[in-house]
Amino acid sequence: MNADFLLIQKMRRGDEQAFDLFVRGHYEALLKYCYYHCFDAAYAEDLTQETFLRFFEKLSDYRYLGKTRNYLYTIAGNLCRDYYKKTKECSLEELPEEAQAAPQGPEEEEILDQFTVQAAVNALPEEWREIIILYYFQGLRLAEIAGLLGIGLPLVKYRMKQAKKRLEQLLGEE
Repeated sequence: MNADFLLIQKMRRGDEQAFDLFVRGHYEALLKYCYYHCFDAAYAEDLTQETFLRFFEKLSDYRYLGKTRNYLYTIAGNLCRDYYKKTKECSLEELPEEAQAAPQGPEEEEILDQFTVQAAVNALPEEWREIIILYYFQGLRLAEIAGLLGIGLPLVKYRMKQAKKRLEQLLGEE
């Protein structure tokens, strides 16, 4: 028996400890996933919490098929897509001139590098961005990504290759 299956059964009966164990078991992975979509720690926490809330709202209708984390990623992915629709991307050219001309130490360079990577990842088409985040930031294997997204492994490999090429172009321009 899978631990998630048992926890879900207990949660349906109202066992508070089961809810706690379930959240602890999936929280870190979902938080990372959300963070790499929005690069804002506070908003990533909000998205992660909203993911669990939506899961728990539909708990009575949820049918366990052995892929609970995939289902949670799907909910989080939908919330992250909504986040993309709400936010306006800020490019380096839009920063105030003082910020662009400020002397840079190691900490500032690291922040600028993170901003550059974030902008490059956000510039990818959604289906490529999703694969990059799941592979590099979540550590999922390509076959796992294919199962999670419900697409074939060859398509995942193709999108990964195209995304890498585009990232090289984008990051090479910086």
